[in-house]
Amino acid sequence: MARYDGIADWYDTEFLGASHDPGRVAALRLLGAGPGMLLDLGCGTGAHSVAFREHGWDVTGVDASADMLRRARERGLDVTQADATALPFADASFDAVVSLWTHTDVEDFAGALREGARVLRPDKPFVYAGAHPCFIGPHALFRAGHGVPELYPGYRPGRRYDASEPGVFNPEGLRARVGATHVPLAEFLTAFAAAGLRIEHVEELGEEDYPFLVALLARR
Repeated sequence: MARYDGIADWYDTEFLGASHDPGRVAALRLLGAGPGMLLDLGCGTGAHSVAFREHGWDVTGVDASADMLRRARERGLDVTQADATALPFADASFDAVVSLWTHTDVEDFAGALREGARVLRPDKPFVYAGAHPCFIGPHALFRAGHGVPELYPGYRPGRRYDASEPGVFNPEGLRARVGATHVPLAEFLTAFAAAGLRIEHVEELGEEDYPFLVALLARR
């Protein structure tokens, strides 16, 4: 996620907030407590990685952005700069893999899942939480996950998008700054199966009528 270079301080201090807490809470609940070796795939500034560490996991974070990893190191985390589709770890190196809010950022989500599955030990958990593909994206105006989303044409094609799409409502927000990747729901779920991961549990989270977050537990 090298496109995040230069905005890590803003991301950590101004962007992250209560809307991201449910993803972390869901991931912790699905993952359970350590001990064990945990890979945080796309760890960013490590704001969520710290919570996994506090729950007994020996956390290794990986991200493509040197700037984001600078903040993670300031939190005392063990992190590595690498592309999610080419992880510098041996097969079956980790007891668990977790990834939060990454399918909207990586260029090749399926490739990242394949690598995450490769470094995961057999029958161990892979936990994912991120924006709901049906209601967060270039086609959906869904302000902070409140109310009823306004839907526009353009849901089906997976693609990179920027602030020119109707789903990007904040000209000062993250997506206006770095863009995003849209992965339709079928492509999103199929990517787990193609990586050799079997999905055990799926949740659509949010207290209102339409969910803004999807979380799942899979195993290799």
